[in-house]
Amino acid sequence: MKLCFNEATTLENSNLAIDLELCERHGYDFIEIRTMDKLPEYLEQQSIEQLAAYFQENHIKPLALNALVYFNNRTEEAFEEIMQEFEQMLAYAKALDVPYIVAVPLVTKEKFLKKDIRASSVAVLKELADMAEPYGVKLALEFIGHPDSTINTFEQAYDIILAVDHPNVGLVFDCFHFHAMGSSIESLVQADVSKLFILHIDDTEDFPIGSLVDEDRVWPGHGAIDLDRILHILREKGFEGAASIELFRPEYYNMEPEEVIKKAKDTTLEVISKHFSFA
Repeated sequence: MKLCFNEATTLENSNLAIDLELCERHGYDFIEIRTMDKLPEYLEQQSIEQLAAYFQENHIKPLALNALVYFNNRTEEAFEEIMQEFEQMLAYAKALDVPYIVAVPLVTKEKFLKKDIRASSVAVLKELADMAEPYGVKLALEFIGHPDSTINTFEQAYDIILAVDHPNVGLVFDCFHFHAMGSSIESLVQADVSKLFILHIDDTEDFPIGSLVDEDRVWPGHGAIDLDRILHILREKGFEGAASIELFRPEYYNMEPEEVIKKAKDTTLEVISKHFSFA
């Protein structure tokens, strides 16, 4: 298995240039680049060509652009903005040789019928997949384990990608989001693991299902998620994707970036190496 760093883990105490330097130093294979903040900040001082050169000259490589947010159940005007943003992301993906773009569903207090969420999500993902195919880019849908998310369980997200039925559309399997809304372990057992493109590894404090928020995440193995069971199932089913550590813990933002990046790697390897081997 390959190890990836998701930049949310140092969202408030680092930037892309520092993340790259430290992840390279500590032996990460991949990085998920945040396109909402860290990439635009980087491009204020340096070019996309300079970033591409960095990846060519170093071990670490880009795994995903994270993320195209709130893609479904939008107004016509908002949908046009989503399409423009996606076109820009595809241009970045081509320049940097990025294999995945993460797509995040709408999070809102507004209520939508489940059939309307499914219809919108399937239609938009099909359109995005057609746009991405000439670039060799795959879409990874990330369900969000919160009551306000329009797609908030593994079962719902898996049903949507099956309906899309496109080879370059799959899922981000985030352990926190899987736990946070009580997704069924049996649904993972029954799933086609080839539809799981990226593993987000994380853990959480033991708050009730339905009340968890991103800030409740903790180092892998330091929380309430049965990571051993999840990882055992993924190994038995032949999962071959990368493991990307993604934390949003405020107290970790008060630490030095290098301390966070090293601790993230150490705790991730301690948990995952019981089930997967690392180069």
